[in-house]
Amino acid sequence: MDLRACACGSGLRHLRCCGLDLATLSPPGACEPVRPLLAEAQAALAAQPERAEAALLALLELAPGFEEALRLLATLRARQGRAGAEEVLLRRIVAINPNNFWATNDLALLLLRTGRAAEAETHARNGLRIAPREAQAHNLLGLVLTEIGRPHAGEHHYRQVLTLVAQPDAGLLANLAWNLKSQGRAAESRAVYEQATARDPNLYQTWLGWARLEEADRRLDRARELLGHAANLAPEDPGVRMMSAILTAREGRPEAALAEIDRLGDHGGQELGANEWVEKGRLLDQLGRPDEAFAAFTAGKAKARAALGHGYLAEQAAEQARRLRGFFTADRLAFIPRARPAPAGPQPIFVLGFPRSGTTLVEQMLSCHADISAGDELPIIHDLTQAIPRLLNSPLAYPEALCELWMAEQRTALDRLRTLYLDGARELGAAPPGDDRDGEASRPTWFTDKMPLNETHLGLIGLLFPDAPLIHVLRHPLDVVLSVFANQLTHGFFCAFELEGVARHYALTMDLVAHYRAEMTLRYLPLRYEDLIADPQASMRRVLAHIGAPFDPACLEFHANPRHARTASYAQVTEPLYDRSVFRYRRYLSALAPVVPLLEPVIARLGYRIEAPT
Repeated sequence: MDLRACACGSGLRHLRCCGLDLATLSPPGACEPVRPLLAEAQAALAAQPERAEAALLALLELAPGFEEALRLLATLRARQGRAGAEEVLLRRIVAINPNNFWATNDLALLLLRTGRAAEAETHARNGLRIAPREAQAHNLLGLVLTEIGRPHAGEHHYRQVLTLVAQPDAGLLANLAWNLKSQGRAAESRAVYEQATARDPNLYQTWLGWARLEEADRRLDRARELLGHAANLAPEDPGVRMMSAILTAREGRPEAALAEIDRLGDHGGQELGANEWVEKGRLLDQLGRPDEAFAAFTAGKAKARAALGHGYLAEQAAEQARRLRGFFTADRLAFIPRARPAPAGPQPIFVLGFPRSGTTLVEQMLSCHADISAGDELPIIHDLTQAIPRLLNSPLAYPEALCELWMAEQRTALDRLRTLYLDGARELGAAPPGDDRDGEASRPTWFTDKMPLNETHLGLIGLLFPDAPLIHVLRHPLDVVLSVFANQLTHGFFCAFELEGVARHYALTMDLVAHYRAEMTLRYLPLRYEDLIADPQASMRRVLAHIGAPFDPACLEFHANPRHARTASYAQVTEPLYDRSVFRYRRYLSALAPVVPLLEPVIARLGYRIEAPT
């Protein structure tokens, strides 16, 4: 029996919520005016939205918490394209009734649509808690998890939908296909796209997603053919037109691709979005027009900040770094018992580095080795930082919760945490069976973990895996900052959304790495991107020797690796090595001048110099 306060805001108590049984309200007739206003709004919503709005506003004056009225008004605001107002109303409903599934679901979807995937995850999970057998709840959580880079978990929820519905629709199949593509499972993704298009050939989004898969898998002719199906169904769709420009660029025609993007902006007065501006900037850079390219990057980042509602979260980033430096000191670490030797089985190689520093290239090369598999961007270290307070039964947050390791009952906790990491890596497919040798499948000796900014938690990694090889990929700081600014990334407290934010977070992260190295013993190898490009064989020999693996010449043929990299560098790592990205900052030195003072200490510490173009 539900005895909540009446959601209409009267404070009265009744058995059924918000007007569903108004006769039970007391005093008699207290909410009687609600009935005709609600009926009027429902009747007018489709054909007379102004009349419906007036009735709903009048109703909410009388009963501010009436859920059905709030729902109808949220629907109306969505139809009017007023996402901000719709969000306010959905949040209000969820606050009134946390068990309202449709409002929770719609709020998560709205947040995902407006680029706030991390916040959308919270509400999508709540929706599933409310309705665990609701297919839409699983589908939405699958969408969110795929978007935030957890496609393996997202796949689970898509598969759950398949068990809950008798006949999955083409949209669900297309979502699952995109998820498989995000995991690098191109053949499986292709098969599901075939099912989706057979189920409903009139969804242009399915053809578009399939074209993106083929483009990523280097099958450009097939991608162009599939894009043709999408274009026939939605010739003016911005996503379809943008994909055509991307394909044109991959075909080696940057001028034509740039013209396609410009026509996007000209069409119907439509403004370019953040992704379009950034893609335009990359093409202008490729054509040797740095001033125009930087202006395009700047325009794209302004669009991204406007959509997100904020830029770099500098205070939160600085506070995290302060607390990590405060905990991970030699004096404190001396009290922490060391983990026992790692159990048998594949062990991690941590490929560290700021985004756009060359970590994808290094992983692509390492994964060509017979004894090394690619784990890709594993979220496990970050997940452990969130779970450690609970796992250690601590009242403190991470990193301070690690103080529990000093307690007798937690003296083997590092072993348990390490086991959780290794179990998670296996579940994510980081250490799959290898080739069949002598009648049985072999397993690799190592797997890579190249989650961006794992170096933020280098102290925790060093505690869990004191013998793990750490490969820290370094690149000229100005090249890193420029490249991050030229891409749409959310890692690092949204630092990529503004030039100064990238520079500040880069300096903060590198200072944190220097702190860890000074306070604890780490199996650490710095690897310069520029050295790797100049002499890949010597660099890979040094890296493999540090790991303890024999040299494998296959590592130098990384561009032939059929593996699909899931990062912004996916296209570059399918090409033989080139040096056009080395010291690219020189062409942009005047544009980068505002952040040079922020980076000069790190530039000097790493042994780089700032040089003007020759």
